[in-house]
Amino acid sequence: MFSKLVCPALLCLLASPAIAQTAAPAPTVPAATAESPRPATVRVSLQTSEGPITLELETERAPVTSANFLRYVDQKRFDGITFYRATKVAPGYGLIQGGARNDPRRALPPIAHEPTSQTGLSHVDGAISMARNAPGSASGDFFITIGAMPSMDADPKQPGDNLGFAVFGRVVEGMDVVHRILEAPISPTEGEGVMRGQMLATPIRIVTARRAD
Repeated sequence: MFSKLVCPALLCLLASPAIAQTAAPAPTVPAATAESPRPATVRVSLQTSEGPITLELETERAPVTSANFLRYVDQKRFDGITFYRATKVAPGYGLIQGGARNDPRRALPPIAHEPTSQTGLSHVDGAISMARNAPGSASGDFFITIGAMPSMDADPKQPGDNLGFAVFGRVVEGMDVVHRILEAPISPTEGEGVMRGQMLATPIRIVTARRAD
């Protein structure tokens, strides 16, 4: 089994059309000033079979998760993987998921969970975040949000697993490619459990993943 994206409570939220239409605004990160310089970032270019996507990773605000992603990039473990899942909640709104799918030739050990309550980041439009089961189980699978999804952020007021998913960057170029992947044909039979009916009929290949800076 590869990493499923959500715990049951968040899955219910994600599947609800009402959430897609009435989601609360994402938290605002204070603008950088002369007294508070912009947090450090690193850019990564994903060359996909649908076109390039450029990511900006939050290496200062989400250091553990960003470093994990960069290990996969630097060791070329993402070369040849795919975006294999597209979850459409409403027209032009949802997420796409890709990664190593627990392939033992590619997957590295799981990392500590960095909740959004710790990093100050949020699932804004174009956010890149880690797929996981239990907190601390994320390794080499990730997703990109299309439309803001603050319900996937950590929320200490909620019961149970309320730590959300670990945002560690965002798409800065190539959201047109992300939208095309979201709209790609879905297999009616592939996938298990909640992921059935969300798997791409033809996964979109990530040819290379390289640092862009």
